[in-house]
Amino acid sequence: MFILSVLLNITLAWYVYKVLAKLLYTADNLGDLYVAFRMYERFCDSLYEMDMFYGEPVIKELIDKTKLVREELQRFEDIYGLTTDAELLEEEMADDEAQEEAR
Repeated sequence: MFILSVLLNITLAWYVYKVLAKLLYTADNLGDLYVAFRMYERFCDSLYEMDMFYGEPVIKELIDKTKLVREELQRFEDIYGLTTDAELLEEEMADDEAQEEAR
């Protein structure tokens, strides 16, 4: 009976390890997806503000749909927040934008 209990505990520990590894992998990838999507959203916003495209209804619709997808991604913040600090990423993206505008 003791051997069965030890084997069961080892199997359970292995299973928990595998599940946590997958969760962290998923969280890291969701964080990367969020960052990439925020950069895309900012690009669309800057494109819309260009004189050539200002007021273009198709680009405005693209921006609106992009915001809907971002809101959907934010629902998973508690998952990607395990490996990604969203506020820090926002600050870094703002710094990158400021540097690009300075050029």
